[in-house]
Amino acid sequence: MNLQRALEELKEKGHKYTDKREDLLRFFYEQNGYRTARDVKIMMEDKYPGISFDTIYRNLHLFVDLNLLEVTELEGEKHFRMKCESKHHHHFICLDCGKTKEIHTCPMQQVSGELQDYAIENHKFEIYGKCPACK
Repeated sequence: MNLQRALEELKEKGHKYTDKREDLLRFFYEQNGYRTARDVKIMMEDKYPGISFDTIYRNLHLFVDLNLLEVTELEGEKHFRMKCESKHHHHFICLDCGKTKEIHTCPMQQVSGELQDYAIENHKFEIYGKCPACK
């Protein structure tokens, strides 16, 4: 999702624009991958000394609820990234740098036969490892 569209959606859904929120969304827009609240805090501390994890997490979860950010859990910690705009796909996620690569093959096609009596509401498929730059 591009930054301008994310800011418009924030306003359209009745939430206040702030410089902090724009800076937070810009950070994710400029990244190619998942980042933690700790990464956000490090990035924002110079401009916003004393910014708390409560403020960061509150905004991160708001952005997830508004469908502006995606969230995954890696090694027990939540990681966030800008919401993808492309068609249905899944991700390879580098465990070192957090970069992602889209995977356009969907495993649901292979497992759907095993789940015929189930009502599937959603699914998520992620592969973890090291990208070419980190391996």
